[in-house]
Amino acid sequence: MAWNKPGGEKDPWSQGGGRDEGPNVEDFLRRLRGSLGRAMGGGGGKGGTGAGEGGPNFLLIAAALLALWFLLDAWVMIDERQRGVVLRFGKFDRVLTPGPNFKLPRPLESVTKVDVTQLRSISDQVRMLTRDENIVQIEYNVQYQVADPKLYLFGARDPDDTLRQATESAVRDVVGSSEMDEVLTGERAALAAEARQRLQATLDSYGTGLQVSVFNLQNARPPSEVREAFDDAISAREDKERIESEAEAYASKVVPEARGEAARIRAEAEGYKQAMIARAEGDAERFSMLAEEYRKAPEVTRQRLYLETMQEILAGNRKVYAGDGGNVLYLPIEGGGAAAAPPARLAPAMQASAAGAPGRGCHAARA
Repeated sequence: MAWNKPGGEKDPWSQGGGRDEGPNVEDFLRRLRGSLGRAMGGGGGKGGTGAGEGGPNFLLIAAALLALWFLLDAWVMIDERQRGVVLRFGKFDRVLTPGPNFKLPRPLESVTKVDVTQLRSISDQVRMLTRDENIVQIEYNVQYQVADPKLYLFGARDPDDTLRQATESAVRDVVGSSEMDEVLTGERAALAAEARQRLQATLDSYGTGLQVSVFNLQNARPPSEVREAFDDAISAREDKERIESEAEAYASKVVPEARGEAARIRAEAEGYKQAMIARAEGDAERFSMLAEEYRKAPEVTRQRLYLETMQEILAGNRKVYAGDGGNVLYLPIEGGGAAAAPPARLAPAMQASAAGAPGRGCHAARA
């Protein structure tokens, strides 16, 4: 039942209208208006409604509300993740740090809050030509954040779109100056670092106020139209690397063996050389000594040389024939050097030699 209907409950805000009496708003406003009227020099009494009373009181209330609004608008709270850019009469004045900050009320100063801790990200993929004129498709991802709120708001018209275009330009510049093998293999990390440096330099030159945190070349592959041919090229390169590895392994095994064999042959040749030199020097010295002895005693030396020579010859032939009458026949069955020599009666020759008649011994041997 409505409070203002006959027989209904009374308004709880009116005087005496209920068990719990609340504040009377109209009475409060009336007393406030009377106090303000007296402060302004008016004589408004209770229940007065004159024009002289209402005009000054309304202005005073409006002034008080305006002062309260100015007081509340002079303080601004900046979150920890934000920075406040203050414009005074539309011109940049300062940057507010996190916490409560004082500023002039609007329209004297205005504050634009910028989130400087939010990590923003863009991702895209492009097709481009490498230095060796191959087509490659690359996916990239860039994470960035606001480093300078002033430049972010007023340095460029659209910093985010500028970053997107500058990123594609940096990727094309880096990939276009590299070969396809470098892009598809483990060189992508170095290429991404170079692209990040170029992108940051471009953003700084444009005055975007953005800072690149992460730059990734996530995936690089040839287009699907040439995928089969590219797989064949990869297989060929892998076969080449395998054959080169096998060749290097074989070379690492054979080359040391060949070097060792060469060293052994050189050592043997050096030893043979030294032996031949020593033998030649010894033969020369022996010949010199024999010549000296021959000059001193020619007959004795001649007889000695003959006996030593015959001893050396007969010692190398094991087949002899002892015939009737004590004659010993020399049969050179083995040995090619003495095969043409006719049989000889060596016993008389030996006896003649021992008797000092080398001439007759030689004659008997020849007979």
